[in-house]
Amino acid sequence: MLFHWKLKLLKTPRGNLLWRRWRARRHDDVGSYARLPEYVRRFAPGKSFADVGCMWGVNGEYAFVAEQAGATEVTGIDVFGPTPEFEERRLRERSRVRFVLGDVSRRETIERAGSADVVLCAGVLYHHPSPFDLLVALRRLCRETLILRTSTIPEVDGLPNAAVFYPMLSEEGRRLWNLSSLGVLHQAGISKPFSPEDGYGNWFWGLTPSCVASMLALAGFKVEHRSTEAFAQTFICSVVAPPFQHELPSEADARALAAEISAAGVAKPA
Repeated sequence: MLFHWKLKLLKTPRGNLLWRRWRARRHDDVGSYARLPEYVRRFAPGKSFADVGCMWGVNGEYAFVAEQAGATEVTGIDVFGPTPEFEERRLRERSRVRFVLGDVSRRETIERAGSADVVLCAGVLYHHPSPFDLLVALRRLCRETLILRTSTIPEVDGLPNAAVFYPMLSEEGRRLWNLSSLGVLHQAGISKPFSPEDGYGNWFWGLTPSCVASMLALAGFKVEHRSTEAFAQTFICSVVAPPFQHELPSEADARALAAEISAAGVAKPA
């Protein structure tokens, strides 16, 4: 019940503003969407750069920012596009920005795009039904630095790494996560019922910041810096480990493992 009241307060413009001021007084880095160009300009110069989810509402804007900042190669990746605005700007500015149509969580898309020193992924994670798989894909793509911005939900006291699965919630359940009062005008799967036809346009997951941070660590990243907001986070991450993957054993190894587990008597139904 207390968590519900906290959500209601944070979803009001005044409550959200008071929260930001409180976090600033604590010397937290309070973030905003408008700071994305700042991060791109900080990390892109002299590096290859990829923007995953580069089209929706921005028409490749951050790819062009990276190019103007001095990135050596720039690739935009998205599941739709390129938009007419993107193509017109690329011609007008004689840009070398390359566009790859594809789902980055699929290996063939990464193979076509190639790896990049710096990867930006903004507004994508919560739209993916398997967010951890997406983070592993970003790790495969990324050689040095990941800039990840994502919608999140507030931490749940006493329950770290909490998450909410939005599809199939009741109307009342969806209303709890509707952010229209803060200017988010459309949340497919929340402001209206989940529709499979909307695909990745749906909001699938409400992840707490602690949940995202833990998934980043498992995927092979280290969070170096975080800019916080009541319903969003920006993570600046370095690459510290190989991408997580589970290797299937050979048939001989699988049989040996099965015999070992049977002998130990630890395989019990949960």
